[in-house]
Amino acid sequence: MKDYADRLIDWMQKVVREAGAKGVVFGMSGGLDSSVVAVLGKKAFPQNSLGLIMPCYSHAEDEEHARMVSDAFDIPFQVIVLDDLLDLFMSKFGRQEDYQDSELAVANIKPRLRMICLYYHAARRGYLVAGSSNRSEISAGYFTKYGDNAVDFMPLANLVKGQVRELAKELGVPQEIIEKPPSGGLWPGQTDEGEMGVTYDDIDNYLLKDSGDKRTREIIEKMIKDSEHKKKMPPVPDF
Repeated sequence: MKDYADRLIDWMQKVVREAGAKGVVFGMSGGLDSSVVAVLGKKAFPQNSLGLIMPCYSHAEDEEHARMVSDAFDIPFQVIVLDDLLDLFMSKFGRQEDYQDSELAVANIKPRLRMICLYYHAARRGYLVAGSSNRSEISAGYFTKYGDNAVDFMPLANLVKGQVRELAKELGVPQEIIEKPPSGGLWPGQTDEGEMGVTYDDIDNYLLKDSGDKRTREIIEKMIKDSEHKKKMPPVPDF
C-alpha cells in the first residue's frame, strides 16, 4: 500500500496540474474514506489543501474525528455548520410528512449542500474538489446523485472498502476512525450497512471474487441495476 499511496499522490498532483488548478479541497466527515482523501490531499499539496467540516444535524463525534485527523496531519480546515440552511430549504419545500420516502429525500439534501460549499471554496482558490467515494460505493450506487459524487476527481474509485482500510493503516489514520461503523450521517443512528442490507465485506467479495450467497447477490445486483442512472451522463435523444 505504500507504493500505491505514493502513486495516488503523484496522480492527484497530475490531475490538478493538468486542470490548471493550484490545489485541492475536500470534505472531512470524520469517516474512513474522507480521512484517507484528506491525508492524501495534504501530502499531495502541503501548502494548497483545505478540508471543510460541514455538520448538518450531525453527530458531534463526527466533527471530533475530523478534527483528530486535521490535528494529526496538520490539515488546514474550516467548519461550516449547515443546520440552518437545511431548515431554510425545508421551510420552502413544505412539510416532509406530506411525501412518501421523505426521510431519504431530506437526507439527500445534506450532501448536495456540502457540494455547494466545496465548489464555492474551490472556485475562490482555484482548487479542484476531491471526492471520497470508493469502488464498493460506486459499484453499488451508494451515493447521492449530484451530491457526494459531484466532484472533480475520485482518488479511491479503484479501491474497495477493505482496501481503503488497508491504505488508511498505511497512512497512519487513527485506529478509532478505521474501526468506526461506516455512516453517511444522513439521520440519527444511520449506518451504510444497515441501510443497504449487506456489509461492505459482502460487496467487496462480490466485486473481487464474484462470491456471496443467493440473498446477498440478489441485494447487490439489484443495487447495481437500480443505480445505473446515477453513474451515467443524462441521456439525450439519439435522433
